[in-house]
Amino acid sequence: MADFYQNGIITTLHNLNSRRVEDLESELVQFSKHRPLGLILPSLYSELEGSALPAIIDQIKDVPYLNEIVIGLDRATEDQYKRALTFFGQLKQPHRVLWNEGPRLRALDEELQSLGVAPKELGKGRNVWYCMGYILASNKVESVALHDCDIVTYDRSLLAKLIYPVANPQFNYEFCKGYYARVADGKINGRVSRLLVTPLLRALQHSVGHNDYLDFMDSFRYPLAGEFSFRRDVLNDIRIPSDWGLEIGVLSEMHRNYSHNRLCQADIADAYDHKHQDLSLNNDQGGLSKMSIDITKALFRKLATQGTTFSTETFRTIKATYFRIALDFIETYHNDAVMNGLKLDIHSEEKAVEMFAQNIMKAGSSFLENPMETPFIPSWNRVVSAKPDVFECLRNAVEEDTKEFSGS
Repeated sequence: MADFYQNGIITTLHNLNSRRVEDLESELVQFSKHRPLGLILPSLYSELEGSALPAIIDQIKDVPYLNEIVIGLDRATEDQYKRALTFFGQLKQPHRVLWNEGPRLRALDEELQSLGVAPKELGKGRNVWYCMGYILASNKVESVALHDCDIVTYDRSLLAKLIYPVANPQFNYEFCKGYYARVADGKINGRVSRLLVTPLLRALQHSVGHNDYLDFMDSFRYPLAGEFSFRRDVLNDIRIPSDWGLEIGVLSEMHRNYSHNRLCQADIADAYDHKHQDLSLNNDQGGLSKMSIDITKALFRKLATQGTTFSTETFRTIKATYFRIALDFIETYHNDAVMNGLKLDIHSEEKAVEMFAQNIMKAGSSFLENPMETPFIPSWNRVVSAKPDVFECLRNAVEEDTKEFSGS
């Protein structure tokens, strides 16, 4: 049971009453008659063979209010794409699977690459971007939710709570960020958010000063959550990173494009757990190490666009301030865990903080060495300007893939 406290500058919608999912869904069915609702599922083919995604689809297939589901399928061969069509065929709602490695979508991607308006990196950001493009191309829904496909504690109430704020026509929200307690198997998870993002934001507030952006970011209870929802018009202008900075980048774009009263966060799950990344202490090109560098650079880039000047000395100050704040947070989390009968390994927590502190300097050096780096994927408005028929091409590619390989 949550409290009702409103902290920060973003509206928080709490889980105060454990409302029945059937009641939420009944309202959402009515909303969907006037404001059609959709869902984006960015997936790796390997997730079809795991335990999480089959359980997720088993619940989603009975959701009564969805007008369209768009699945982005990465790392799939032709045979695997065919199996994916069968797998997702159990969905009762209208749906399409984007075969991102298929020849038709690859050909479109190559054309967009030649125009300089395509994602430069493979990964979740690229997958999500093409799914957003398809939502715009199909023009069937007005509000869309997005969540990951590796949630092992999934319950369809998560989706209902996530999409409700942008589905209710009496609300004026353009965007909703999901949040939840990262507690599973008797321990506190969410290390990157707890031990990097929050203490780094506080360190930046000390080092470069409070500003609206830092206060905005610090208002989100779980800024790295991969679950959010938005109104369809958000998709036209958003520029998202193609690297691990995706979630931070999306929040930064919301800060740039919308006033605070059009944004909110919602408590969408009592329990949440998903696939965990390795800490990768000795490899800054993988796992949580690379993630921490990408996230930190995303914050630095955003602050630079607002006029903050960085130098090596600045980054040293930020690192030192971060390190002290993060170590204090470890004690706080440990005490919270003890009071709740949970486990928290102080040694592994401090190892993570030491790595994150080193990676703040690596991110800073990379930022100074390559200030013109632009990992952002262009907005769909820009893509349409460069290739006016892009939505027709995208829609046709997906339809032709579906027709050829599903036998329909």
